[in-house]
Amino acid sequence: MIGLSPVLRTLAPMGWLALGVFGGLGFRWDPFDLDRRRLSRAEASVAAAAQQAAARTAEAEGQADQVARLDAAVQSAVTLERATARSIQTARTADDSSLPLPADRADRLRDHDRELCRIAPDLVGCPAAPLPAGDGEPALRVASSSRRPDPG
Repeated sequence: MIGLSPVLRTLAPMGWLALGVFGGLGFRWDPFDLDRRRLSRAEASVAAAAQQAAARTAEAEGQADQVARLDAAVQSAVTLERATARSIQTARTADDSSLPLPADRADRLRDHDRELCRIAPDLVGCPAAPLPAGDGEPALRVASSSRRPDPG
């Protein structure tokens, strides 16, 4: 074993020299395949980051859509409230507010109903939009679930 030590000391500098020369020429010695493992981990990390970014983008878009829908609903409620307040004020200050319901007062109420249905057609009591006709039916039919009951 004593004779092996000088041989190892001689080979070690030669090994480093060979590694430097061959490494400079583009040769790589990676017996444990560490470069491929690092690359694989880096690619997996990039893919996970891309998925997280896509999820955050979708979440932000969904939240913006929800805010827009909520804003539209609030705006519709405010518009309905204003229209109703105008109608109530007009009805209370009208000359005929204490008299039985004449035709012009009924017309004002109908106009108010039409205005409410124009603003929010899904309100109970608004006439339903025409639906496409089925086979053997007239050209248009009206949905019966949301129709106003006939007072007569």
